[in-house]
Amino acid sequence: MNTLEQVRKHAIHYDRPATNFFEGALLGNGGIGAVVTTRPDAIVIHFGHNNVWDIRIAENHQDEIGTFDDLFSRLREIPADYASLNEENWYREYETMTSENYSLPYPRPMPCGSLLLGFDRRTTEVLGHTLHMDSGLCEIYFQVEEELITLQIFVDQQADRLWVAIQDTATELPITSALFNRIKLIPDPLTPKELPMLQASKDANSSQLSFRQSLPFSCSGTAKHVQDRAFRLTVRVSESIPFHPHAGQLEAKLGMGHPFVACVQLEEGLDSDLAAAMQSMASLSQETFTHAFAHSCLNWNDYWSRSGIALEDQFLEAVWYRNLYFFHCAVSPEATCPGLFANWSYGRIGSEWHGDYHMNYNTQQPFWLAFSSNHVEKHLAYVNMVEHVLPVSQKWAKEYYELRGAYYPHSAYPVQMNMMPYPVPHWGWEICETPWTVQSLWWHYLYTMDKSFLADRAYLPIKQAVLFMVDYMKRADAHGEAWGDDRYHIFPTVVPELYELTPGFKKNSDCIVDLTLTKFLFLAFTKACEALDCSVVEAELLAEVREIMEKFPEYPTAQSIRGKVFVSVPGEDPEVLYNVPNGITTVFPGEDHGLHSSPADYEIAVNSYHNHRNEGGNDLVFYNLAGARLGQLNLERFKRQIAYCLLPNGTCTDKLLEAGGRYSDTTAFDYMGPMGIWFENFSLPVVINECLMQSYNGIIRFFPNWSIENDAEFSTLRAVGGFLVSAVAGAGKIEWIVIESEAGSQLCLYNPWLEGVRCIRDSGEERLSGDIIRLDTVKGEKIRLVQAEEF
Repeated sequence: MNTLEQVRKHAIHYDRPATNFFEGALLGNGGIGAVVTTRPDAIVIHFGHNNVWDIRIAENHQDEIGTFDDLFSRLREIPADYASLNEENWYREYETMTSENYSLPYPRPMPCGSLLLGFDRRTTEVLGHTLHMDSGLCEIYFQVEEELITLQIFVDQQADRLWVAIQDTATELPITSALFNRIKLIPDPLTPKELPMLQASKDANSSQLSFRQSLPFSCSGTAKHVQDRAFRLTVRVSESIPFHPHAGQLEAKLGMGHPFVACVQLEEGLDSDLAAAMQSMASLSQETFTHAFAHSCLNWNDYWSRSGIALEDQFLEAVWYRNLYFFHCAVSPEATCPGLFANWSYGRIGSEWHGDYHMNYNTQQPFWLAFSSNHVEKHLAYVNMVEHVLPVSQKWAKEYYELRGAYYPHSAYPVQMNMMPYPVPHWGWEICETPWTVQSLWWHYLYTMDKSFLADRAYLPIKQAVLFMVDYMKRADAHGEAWGDDRYHIFPTVVPELYELTPGFKKNSDCIVDLTLTKFLFLAFTKACEALDCSVVEAELLAEVREIMEKFPEYPTAQSIRGKVFVSVPGEDPEVLYNVPNGITTVFPGEDHGLHSSPADYEIAVNSYHNHRNEGGNDLVFYNLAGARLGQLNLERFKRQIAYCLLPNGTCTDKLLEAGGRYSDTTAFDYMGPMGIWFENFSLPVVINECLMQSYNGIIRFFPNWSIENDAEFSTLRAVGGFLVSAVAGAGKIEWIVIESEAGSQLCLYNPWLEGVRCIRDSGEERLSGDIIRLDTVKGEKIRLVQAEEF
C-alpha cells in the first residue's frame, strides 16, 4: 500500500480566513505545537509546548488531610439516610480544605506567545488554506492585486522551530508581490501578572525579535530557585527583507524584498540553562527552508510507513489519517506526555482542569491507538508519565492508606509533586485508577513481546499496583461476615463521574470498572512473572493474587427492558444516565468480554451496550470501541456522531448527547468545545482498527465489525504477539492476508475461510483447516494466507 498516496487525499481545506483558534491549522512535532490562524489583515500563529508549564504548585494542608482510616471511620458515622455527605458540616469543611489546592489556576500549560505577520488588506486578501497531512505543510493562499501567492508553513520535526516562506518560483517575484508589511511577537495576553516580567529583545542587524519568560517554581516571593524554568520565543526573517524595529515594542516594519523566509524558534528548559540574552539565529534563505522541509518530510514518511488503510468509506478513511496526523503532532517520547489539551494553548484555551492528567480514562485514551496502529514508540511518552507519578503514588499508598505498593492519582501534573493534587475523597477514592494507570504497560509488552521493556519499565509499576490492590481488598472492612459471603470486595470506591461518595456507602462498593481492571491487572502480573521467570521469587504475592481471584466478586447486573445487563455498582437502576460508559467496561478496557465470550456472557454484554445511556462528552471513542469489540457498532451512526463533534480544524471536541443526568435542558451541549483541542479524541482510529482486525485475546480475528461487501484494505496493523498484519477484502470475501512475525511467537487466528486456508511460507506450503489456526513462527518471517479453494 502506498500510504503517502492515501493520506494525501485527506488534506484539510478551508476556503476563507480562519480567525478562530479552532478554525486554524494544527502543526506540531510532539514538543512544540502551533495553531495557524488567518485574519483579513494578518496571519497569527499561536505557540505552545508540552514541556512549557506554569510549574507553580500549591500543596497546602498536608498535615490536615489525615489518613484514609481516620476519614473512613468518620464517614461511616454519617447517617445513611442523608441525601449527601455535604449535609454533615465537618465533611463539607473537609471537602473545601482538600480541594483548595486544585482550585488555584496553576499548574497549567503555559501558552508561549504568538507571531503576527501583517499585510495591507487594500491590496492583499486571504483566500483560505490547506493543511497537508502527508508532510505537515500548511499552505495559505493570497490574492495580491492580480497575483495568486502561496505562503508555506511547517513545523520542523527535528527541532522546535516553525518555518515560513513564500512558495519559491522560477523567477524573481515582481515588486507588487511583497506580502507582509509588519511582524510582531505577542506574549500571551493572559500571562499571570505575578510572574516575573518578560524580557524583550530586538536586533535590526540580524532581523530578529525575541522575548524570554521565566516560570518560577515557588508560589510566593521572587527569590530564584534551582528548579525555575523559562522559555524564549524568537523570530528571524531573511536578510533580504528590510527590517525596522519599533521603539519599545516587539514589532518591526517590513520592506519589500525577495525571498521572504522566516523562522520561529521556541527554546525551553531550566531558567539557569536558558541564556539571558537573545542569541543570533542562523541566516535564512530559500535553501535553508527547503533543506529543513526535506528533512521533516523524511520524518513524516517514516511515520506514515508504519501502517495504513484504504477504505471504500472515504469519511472513515479521512478520520483515520487525520487523527493519526494530529497524534504525531501532539506526542513525542522525548517531550513531556501531553495533558488534556496537548501542546496547543492560548489565553485560557487549554487550561481547564489545569490541562492535567486525569487517570479515569482521559490520559490513557489517546494512547489506545498506539498499539494496533503500529506506533508503539509513541506510548513511551505515557510510560514516562507513569514513572513520573510513581514516587508520589507510592508515598500516598504508604502514608495515606498505610498499605504497600502505589495508589495512582485521580489527577496529576508534569511537575514535582509531594502529595496528591486532588485528595478530595468524592473523586480521589476512584480505585479503578490504580490498575487503569498501568494497564497499557502490559499492552505494550503483549503487542511487541519486548521482554526488556517488560523487565525494565513495566514490571515495577505493575507490581506496585498489584501490591496496593491486594492489600486494599484484604482489609478487614472489605471482606468477612459483614458481607454475608466469602468474597474479597473493592470497598470503598467511587464510580467514575457518578454518585461521588454516598451516605452509608450505598453506591461505593464493587464498581464494575474496578473489578474488571483489577482482574486484568492480576492476570497481567501473573503472566509477567511467567515471562520474566520470576514466579518463584514472587510466590508469596502470587499466592495472595490467586486467593483473591478465587473469591472475586461477581460483576453487578440488573434486569433491563433489553434483558440482563451489567451496571456500574450493585443495586443500580439499569436506566441510569452515565458519563463514563461504566456498564460496558468489561468489554473495554477490561477485555473480559467480547466476541470470544460464551453465548451467555456475550448476550449480557450486548444487552449492556445497547441499553447504555450516556450524557456525552466522554464516550466518542470509549463507547464505540466497545461496540466494535462486540461486533455491534453501527458505523453509519458512529460517523454521524463524529460529524456532530467535528470542528473546522478536523479534530473532534467533546459534546453532550443527553440531558437529565449532570446536565440540564439549559446546558450548552457544546460547552466543552472552547476549552481546547481534546487530545483524547485523537484515538478515533483505534475504533476503525478494531472493526478491521482484533487480537486482544491473543487470537487474530479479521473484519469483525466490517461488511466485506465493501472494499477494505489495511497494511501492517499490529496484533498481540508482535505480529504485523495486512489484509484485503471486498465483494464479499477476504482476498489475502499477510502476517509478519516480529518476535517468533505462536500465531493464532480465527479461520476466515470455511473452505480451508492455503498457508505459504519460505519453508513451504500447507493446507490448514479448523475454527482456529495455530502456527509456530520464526522471528522475521512473513506468512501469506489465501482461501484454499482458489488453488
